Amino acid sequence: MPADNRDYRYSKNSVINRTEYDDIINLVKSKSSVIDLACGDGSLLLRLQKEKKVTNSYGIELSSSGVTSAREKGLKVKRGRIDRPLTEIKNKQFDFSIVNVTLQMVMYPELVVDEMVRISRYQIISFPNFGYLPNRIEMLTTGRMPKIMLFGYTWYSTGQIHQLSVADFEDFVRERGYITLNRIFKMPKVQFFIPEFLHSKFPNATSTLAIYLLGGKK
Repeated sequence: MPADNRDYRYSKNSVINRTEYDDIINLVKSKSSVIDLACGDGSLLLRLQKEKKVTNSYGIELSSSGVTSAREKGLKVKRGRIDRPLTEIKNKQFDFSIVNVTLQMVMYPELVVDEMVRISRYQIISFPNFGYLPNRIEMLTTGRMPKIMLFGYTWYSTGQIHQLSVADFEDFVRERGYITLNRIFKMPKVQFFIPEFLHSKFPNATSTLAIYLLGGKK
């Protein structure tokens, strides 16, 4: 039976430390208020509390086991979808909103970002870059949906329903008038000897993960 990531299941003692967490934490100002949309087991929020002394943190998570695990950590987390009007949250209630590697997994990603802009001063968004060159080569040579960026899942057992690239997101930001304040492009651990100047010039081909810091709309 193949792995399935459409329904995440966390243990009560679950602690996750993803490679992009350090970059996201560095983008958050000390003693800020933070909302993490699709916060999983709360590991990122917990680190933000400890390392950035966030004064007010809140999470929304669809997985019931994720909510349970986050609450076991003493975090304030509500169960629910994030691709909906977040009417319970006031305009600019938070300094930062975060959506980490989840935008590609929701039905209405544009609504998610619009709501992030409404409820926070700054928005941090990360996503897998499906424009990664080996991903393109796999599609070209096999004629099948690439598995490189599905991380062990298959086309039908993944929750990644909106597979986007850095170029796609750049178009999205420009078309909707969002303000980009910072961009971080992550290369894989095995970098295939890609020089840094090529990585910075062609992030859509050389990056596996993109992290954007937005500052609302123009």
